[in-house]
Amino acid sequence: MANPFFSLLLFLSLFPTPSLQSKPLPDLTSPYLSPSTIFPNFQKMLRTFKIFTYEPPKDFTFNTPAESLFYSSLLNGPFATQNPNEAHLFLVPFPSDLSTRSISRFIRDFRTEHPYWNRTLGADHFYISCAGLGYESDRNLVELKKNSVQISCFPTPHGKFIPHKDITLPPLNPSPLAPPQAPPNNRSSRYLGYFKSNGQVGLLNQLNGDPEFMIESEPSDELTYAERLEGSQFCLFLYGGDVSGIGEALRFGCVPAVITDCPIQDLPFMDVLVWSEIAVFVGRGGGAEELKGVLRRTCGDKYERMRALGVTASQHFVWNASPQSYDAFHTVLYQLWLRRHTIRYARREWS
Repeated sequence: MANPFFSLLLFLSLFPTPSLQSKPLPDLTSPYLSPSTIFPNFQKMLRTFKIFTYEPPKDFTFNTPAESLFYSSLLNGPFATQNPNEAHLFLVPFPSDLSTRSISRFIRDFRTEHPYWNRTLGADHFYISCAGLGYESDRNLVELKKNSVQISCFPTPHGKFIPHKDITLPPLNPSPLAPPQAPPNNRSSRYLGYFKSNGQVGLLNQLNGDPEFMIESEPSDELTYAERLEGSQFCLFLYGGDVSGIGEALRFGCVPAVITDCPIQDLPFMDVLVWSEIAVFVGRGGGAEELKGVLRRTCGDKYERMRALGVTASQHFVWNASPQSYDAFHTVLYQLWLRRHTIRYARREWS
């Protein structure tokens, strides 16, 4: 008589255990979360995506250049439609200084005049607010905050960003540099780390005088700044501080090292890029020695790959007065396009 234990083992061996099956390795030659789908999907977005913009409550301008450039590019580009019935998403435009009471009144007015908000309770709508909106008890503001996509600026103030729903605009550098003269892997680095700071902050005080680091308030000119980026392995950024140069750091092959006390949930293009492959994240608690240790451990074969992938990803951080494919404007739109499918809620009356 067969041993029932061995019979059971033979039976189980015919069915692979899911947790033990080999998982596909990430594509380390690409900085993208979905390298096989992003480009065909991007082309489909360019052909089909339509956005309807409600009439704003008054003439206005945004507080930041990135907001203004995104808004004007959208209104003047091929994605804008005057026919709400063909729109995938709806933009709710309001000035940055509009009070929450006025925003609530604005939403109340167009939800009674148009049917589109009530079909999804605002889930196929989005708004632009660099500082982000907080939580309010008003019914209109609750639906706007919880259901609609918020486009804010990176980094967003604490508590005003909902991961997996909201989007951040990449920083707009007012003085973009000329492209680097040589590929990043064909040059030697003079510094382990470079940090441009308008004031000494925390652990960076401990790096003053360290020959492996260049810390300065402002380079003397653009050429010097480009040389700093090209001559440094890592560019340091404080999360919550000035991150305007992060796109140019990537473009010049200077791997961003973001110093933060907590996990970052509002990085630009989190639906598109594998940030762990193009940047390093370091805590403040261990001081300068921990920072230097993390950077040194990242050097080597992995570092050269990160550098190359960062250069590839940098095209998405470029803002153009006239938008071009795969630039910052179009990549933000691509994230909106990924959110175009929404649940159509049944309309219900509120007491």
